[in-house]
Amino acid sequence: MRQVITERLPDLPPDWERSFDERYVAAEAELAPVDGIVEALDRIELPTCVASSGTHEKMRRTLAATGLYERFDGRIFSATEVEHGKPAPDLFLHAARQMGVEPGACAVVEDSPFGVAAAHAAGMTVFAYAGGVMPPDRLQEADAVFEDMRELPTLLGE
Repeated sequence: MRQVITERLPDLPPDWERSFDERYVAAEAELAPVDGIVEALDRIELPTCVASSGTHEKMRRTLAATGLYERFDGRIFSATEVEHGKPAPDLFLHAARQMGVEPGACAVVEDSPFGVAAAHAAGMTVFAYAGGVMPPDRLQEADAVFEDMRELPTLLGE
């Protein structure tokens, strides 16, 4: 992300990253769980994990801020653990191996086109969450698109 920022905005001041980091951390402090996710997780009995492009440090901060860290502790996987991030399948295949589940038996919940592509490349079923910032039409390659997290247990057959 930082590389793309510097490429697209070459005239940034030398200390732009410090200011960016301060604003980023301040924004994270205002995070709340996605509406309906707590209810959905309470109903899901299948093994779950988090497989994110973010670093472990970032996920620790964001999941803790939303009160979800403890639900996934020990089952959090970062793109920093694999050679290629999304849209490559590496992260999802790594998570499946660590969880002891065959890729074809995995379901992925994604909110980005890169994540949808990565999950499909891994041979996994993809449920695209379009209730956030990504418009549903950008997620149409998923096996199913949904807008309310409360629908997820039913999509998973629970």
